[in-house]
Amino acid sequence: MRLRAIEPRDRPTLVGFDRDAADPGSPRVGGYRHWAAHRVRTPDSGEDLQFAIEALHSGVLVGSVSTVQADAASDRFSYGIGIGSRHRRRGYAADAITALLALMFGQRGHRTCEVGIYGGNSASLALHAGLGFRERKRLLDPDPSRGEFRHLVLMTITAREFAALHPDRAGSPDVGGPRRGRHWRERRGRHWSAQES
Repeated sequence: MRLRAIEPRDRPTLVGFDRDAADPGSPRVGGYRHWAAHRVRTPDSGEDLQFAIEALHSGVLVGSVSTVQADAASDRFSYGIGIGSRHRRRGYAADAITALLALMFGQRGHRTCEVGIYGGNSASLALHAGLGFRERKRLLDPDPSRGEFRHLVLMTITAREFAALHPDRAGSPDVGGPRRGRHWRERRGRHWSAQES
């Protein structure tokens, strides 16, 4: 996958991702809204960045990610990420987060990334734990939804922790990400042999 700028032609796809997420029959995964996150830059958005997540092999837009509360005066930032429902469970989120962290820690000089994840979102909690984020605390959500109280899990990773886990990416702010994702393999026909190449 690669991160690239949001383009006007992306609007129908991003709106479609939001429509799919709003469908009562679809599982609720976080509160990220693709099109709303990228529609307007407000004066208080600081140096926030907005990217489309694109599959390298097909060039298909599979999701979006945007930084939140990122400014030069602070060494902390957060982000929101969403992958379209038909593109989930393919490693795009992990690759996009890793590329974003490399950019923010390497080129932008931030020292800490903090994300808030609803406690019921076990897939996102597992994803972030696998990337090296650590749970710092749990907060009770002050806005109960449908009469239910939910808790927000705050997870963080520092630039130093990221560098220890990803030494190949720590100094590389390459937004394009790795050329070979975690599911990459050479395309070889069934009659391929080493002597032929």
